Amino acid sequence: MVKYFLGTLLLGTICIFPVSSMAGVNVSVGISLPPIITFSAPPEVIVIPNTYVYAVPDVGVDIFFYNGWWWRPWEGRWYRSRHYNSGWSHYQRVPNFYNKVPTGWRNNYRDRRWDGHQWNHQRIPQRQVQQNWRTWEKNRHWERNNSWGVQRPKYQSQSRKVQKQYSPPQHQAPQKYTSDHGKSGKGGGEKRDRK
Repeated sequence: MVKYFLGTLLLGTICIFPVSSMAGVNVSVGISLPPIITFSAPPEVIVIPNTYVYAVPDVGVDIFFYNGWWWRPWEGRWYRSRHYNSGWSHYQRVPNFYNKVPTGWRNNYRDRRWDGHQWNHQRIPQRQVQQNWRTWEKNRHWERNNSWGVQRPKYQSQSRKVQKQYSPPQHQAPQKYTSDHGKSGKGGGEKRDRK
């Protein structure tokens, strides 16, 4: 009987004090992750000229590799991952590197033109970029090897050749001038012609 009484008392207490006031309020807002992109093989990337930002040109969405991370905008938010095809997590702001990426980079890629010059972009395997990005940036690889693949006119080297061909004569020894009397301008210690 005592057990019955205690059970009734406990049930009455629960009814008087709602359970919601005893439990903590838990509200969570989930940020959905971008949809998975399926690649038939690991993607090749290109380096965007004058940056060390690598872009995947063969998909319809922007996917970049920069500073050891894969980056992807989706629905107004940015996501990053250590892998190109999984593990995306929300990034709180627009990454700094993105300010260096021109909005028309895909058109430039398709037209093989950069700043009005021919662009011979190099396709780089994903694994090679992930292994070498740090060394390439430290050693300024793209500037040293091929100027990002952009074929710019070589005005500077041509002008240097022209300067060497047409350089003014070097300083010459001063010439001796003679006065009206046939004396040298250095004190007249020279002999005169006798007839």
